Amino acid sequence: MPAHVANMDLPAPPPASSWQQNLRDLHPAYFAAVMATGIVAIACNLEGFRRLAQVLVAINILIFVVLAAMTLLRAALFPRAFYRDVGDHNRGVGFFTIVAGTAILGSGAFTILGLHWLPLILWFASLTLWVLATYSIFAAFILKQDKPSLRHGIHGSWLLAVVATESIALLALHLLSNFPNHRPLVLFLSLALWLSGGMLYIWMISLIFYRYTFFPILPSDLMPFYWIDMGAMAIASVVGALLLERITGSPLADLAPFVKGLTILFWATATWWIPMLAIFAIWRHTVARQSFAYSPFYWAAVFPLGMYAVATFRLMEITGFGFFVWIPKVFTWVALVAWLATFAGLLRTILTNPPK
Repeated sequence: MPAHVANMDLPAPPPASSWQQNLRDLHPAYFAAVMATGIVAIACNLEGFRRLAQVLVAINILIFVVLAAMTLLRAALFPRAFYRDVGDHNRGVGFFTIVAGTAILGSGAFTILGLHWLPLILWFASLTLWVLATYSIFAAFILKQDKPSLRHGIHGSWLLAVVATESIALLALHLLSNFPNHRPLVLFLSLALWLSGGMLYIWMISLIFYRYTFFPILPSDLMPFYWIDMGAMAIASVVGALLLERITGSPLADLAPFVKGLTILFWATATWWIPMLAIFAIWRHTVARQSFAYSPFYWAAVFPLGMYAVATFRLMEITGFGFFVWIPKVFTWVALVAWLATFAGLLRTILTNPPK
């Protein structure tokens, strides 16, 4: 997919050593590794694999710290490259993985490790990052004059904005007991974020589906981020299920039927996407013969698999439909295997191409 970079008139950066070049070119979407590891840990915990879930959370904290340090270092050493990415229609939306990764790490630390102070810090951090990312990235996209065509500018990773929005609501609902004096406010904020994320999905998926159906598709167009088409709806159904539990006895209790209906709609939409995405993957890797060489983008395909497992588990809780029980079990194992394969690819890449 052609890269359309804002401010192309900026002078080229000076020659850099290998590690400097890797740092300068670090993709903002690398935090998808934190998203994927966090949700696979939560799925494993719900299925009773508590020790494994704890190990995954510990690994995730390490991944988060390393990526956070690299991102801050990149912003300090290569500010032009960093801020160019903000206005890039292809790379800019990758910053939303930082927001989502931060919040999902907080959800894992709360539900699996039983921590309170760390998730609370991560929630405030993710909320701040969400405001900065949402209004800087989309303002840059709208106000810049040199824009890509719809064919080259829109793709599945735009839905990371939806995931980021929903992930903040998810963590807020987990931490509701930490706000005893502000419970109605936090509930309303969670509801507003949940609904705004749903509206963002409608706007964006309309453009993405139009791009899929009326423009030629190349194998490179179907990078793993297209799985977020499903993952964004899966996390929205998780938030809806938790919201339905939390609003009981609150001033928002009258909205319960509305929340339940939308939650099932979101889950059904996520389910609809799964066969279509599987067809895309088969076409990409068999007909179009794209290799499975490691890419950080594969983390974005792991995340929806784990999130769908959690979404179906939560759906069973609010509907009482026991016939769904096999779905979260299967998708938890699929997500875990996908995580292991992607993590192995990461380790192999690091060991075979060490920074110089």
